[in-house]
Amino acid sequence: MPKHTLFICQSCHHSSEDRPNHQPADGTRLLEQLNTLGTEHIQSNEFEIQPVGCLWTCDKPCAVAFSAPHKPTYLFTTLPTGQTAPALLQFGKRYLDSKTGDIPWKQFPEALQSVSIAKIPAVGE
Repeated sequence: MPKHTLFICQSCHHSSEDRPNHQPADGTRLLEQLNTLGTEHIQSNEFEIQPVGCLWTCDKPCAVAFSAPHKPTYLFTTLPTGQTAPALLQFGKRYLDSKTGDIPWKQFPEALQSVSIAKIPAVGE
């Protein structure tokens, strides 16, 4: 089975102000939440959480992207960090289980239905 990756922008932060006491960026906190919640499909060799320095959506933090060979990439932005980690893992399971990677919008977890989403076609399609 092809490798599935969830990219997490570590530099995303909702506030343009400096973080008090050098607290981690919202993206880093989201990454920590995802790693803490880890599930069977994340811990397997089939799915990887990959931190990245920046996904260039600085005006729409927090940002993550699901990607796999021969499947569309899903880019989620404007994610509220405190509520979306379980929903992202649920979406990741559906993405992993889908042969084509096409997830109907109505099957998106409710917490992800109100965020900004881009579906980028797979290369070669």
